[in-house]
Amino acid sequence: MTTKRFEYDRIPYLVIFDDTSAYRDTYGGVTESVVLESYLLKPKGVPSDTVIIFMHPIGGGAYLPMSNALPRAGHHVIYCNSRYRGADYALIMEKVVQDLGACVKDARERLGYTNVILAGWSGGGALSLYYQQQAQHATVTSTPAGELPDLTQLDLPAADGMMLLAAHVSRHGTLTEWMDPSILDENDPDKRDPELDIYNPNNPNQAPYTPEFIERYRAAQIARNRRITARVKEQLADLRGRGEPLMERGFVVNGTMADPRWLDLTLDPNDREPGCYLGDPRIVNMGPVGLARFTTLRSWLSQWSYDDANGDGPRCAADLEVPTLVIGNSADNACTPSHTNRLYEAVGYHDKTLRTIEGATHYYSGKAQVPYLNKAVDTITDWLGERSWTSM
Repeated sequence: MTTKRFEYDRIPYLVIFDDTSAYRDTYGGVTESVVLESYLLKPKGVPSDTVIIFMHPIGGGAYLPMSNALPRAGHHVIYCNSRYRGADYALIMEKVVQDLGACVKDARERLGYTNVILAGWSGGGALSLYYQQQAQHATVTSTPAGELPDLTQLDLPAADGMMLLAAHVSRHGTLTEWMDPSILDENDPDKRDPELDIYNPNNPNQAPYTPEFIERYRAAQIARNRRITARVKEQLADLRGRGEPLMERGFVVNGTMADPRWLDLTLDPNDREPGCYLGDPRIVNMGPVGLARFTTLRSWLSQWSYDDANGDGPRCAADLEVPTLVIGNSADNACTPSHTNRLYEAVGYHDKTLRTIEGATHYYSGKAQVPYLNKAVDTITDWLGERSWTSM
């Protein structure tokens, strides 16, 4: 176990750059600029040329146990919020890649760090992989809606290392695995296939589920995602056909928190407790904080479309050219082992490491999780040290 602990300063700062978007998809602040709220967590009296950068598509992790335990262990950490902090209804993944690039560039050029290690936490995993893929060899010239930004025209400095911590394969992949396939009519969520409604006590299919039911369920989830995508594309084409190339439409997606793994612990097994990380999954399934509950046409294609979104973790991981650490938590009910293993297996670089923190939950939240958090930090410290990314 790491025994030395440091006090650290939490230094707030802003990363600002011009917003050249054809329209604004965030609210508040100076509309001509993108303003990224950032924090440098800097151990006192511990100089370093290496910094660990966290960014999640919708942010909010600057006070999580992991992002604060690392500076206590002597690591310099930046938590940078994307422009979509706390609100992903209009999020464009390509713009989040642009945001992360601005943070990495600022860390190198203004703050003076030589080595940048991306820490892809949870939903930040696929973002970090998408960013690194494009920073190494940019290929994406537009969003899935066919609009800017063109990532090949941006200054995206590549990171030197990658850490995937309790990471999902992607936002669109995770949404699809969590979608409620029993909903038959997007305009009337009460119209359901009772045999696919896992929260219906009268459903003849109850946990533990048969392989046949899971196969049918997963296929229906993908089919529902594709139906929504088809409708989105039709609406975009209709708006453009009417001479409204910038016009948007917002819509609600009900029933997006119905992963059978929350009810059946024999599926993708680990040490997790039953239920969803946000509470009672039956309630969360229709509640306001479910994935993709409020979205827009363009955001759906960039963020949630099973076939169209570019930020796919395994596809991007195949192109990695930097050392990569993948950590899974054995009691995680938000990111189960199949996601961790798919990411690790997909990493195309020869220097890759897989570790599991036995007993750890997704957030390491609460006093009982402190030993597991410390073990995860020790694992990260050892991995960084083996590659000479240590404090000076």
